[in-house]
Amino acid sequence: MQIDIQALNLPLNGATQGHIKRRLGFALSTHDDHIQRVVVRLSDVNGPRGGEDKCCQIRVVLPHLADVVIEDTEVELATAIDRAADRAGRTVARRLARQRDRGRSTGSLRLLPLNDLPELN
Repeated sequence: MQIDIQALNLPLNGATQGHIKRRLGFALSTHDDHIQRVVVRLSDVNGPRGGEDKCCQIRVVLPHLADVVIEDTEVELATAIDRAADRAGRTVARRLARQRDRGRSTGSLRLLPLNDLPELN
């Protein structure tokens, strides 16, 4: 899984990058073979004024499906990352399950009357 991390108006250090990779690895690892790329954008909306303004946007690119885009804004950047990663993991799992279920239901199902069933010996 390719992870691209971008920071706008925020310093990006090794600890933050490691935290993002660990959280995404935990949240998305079961579906790693279905994920083409993950883009994480971190931003400080209000700049130095403070407030609930640390934003984490996660875009998960899935082949043959619409991208999963999750955004969370919190006071603490780590909290925004954690919540967005958890939501991204659940959303990706749900999308892939729907795709898998649609693939199963495309076959035709033929029902036979009880008297037309073959005899079992």
